[in-house]
Amino acid sequence: MVTSSRSKGGLMIVARPNQSQSWRSNIYILLALCVPCLGAAIGFSLLGAWPILPFAGLEMLALGSALYYCHWKLQYRQVITLSDDSVRIDKGHYYPRQSWQFKRQRAGLTIVPRNHPWESPDLALHDRSETVRIGEFLNREDALELLALLRRELRVDSHGVAGGRQF
Repeated sequence: MVTSSRSKGGLMIVARPNQSQSWRSNIYILLALCVPCLGAAIGFSLLGAWPILPFAGLEMLALGSALYYCHWKLQYRQVITLSDDSVRIDKGHYYPRQSWQFKRQRAGLTIVPRNHPWESPDLALHDRSETVRIGEFLNREDALELLALLRRELRVDSHGVAGGRQF
């Protein structure tokens, strides 16, 4: 999903993976599965088959961990801030873990088109010394929306490799 907002300071574009469910709905799904599973496990343990109970608990713990991990992966963000004199790229979960800053005059956009019409193009922002891939997790429609936003703001330097370097 791509969102953008324009202010006096410039344009801020936020790209993030599509998320079908919120954390709250994941909790409801986990509870809906835990109640019958642990209820049956408690019933069997009262009948003497107590080894079922720890395995049912571990199964629900594994499911909860998998749901949390998937939700955490979907909190990844790429924030591209375009001001009058610079281009800043921040990447991370919940807060920026990696940041790059390029001078606006030297920054360019590289587009690598794909062979199949369903695949999204690879996008990268670069200057003379460094290349940063952006939007690699986006679906085709979102990648094309990001491309349209960036084309209005930056020059397209190449279609293919960035300055002789494959990214």
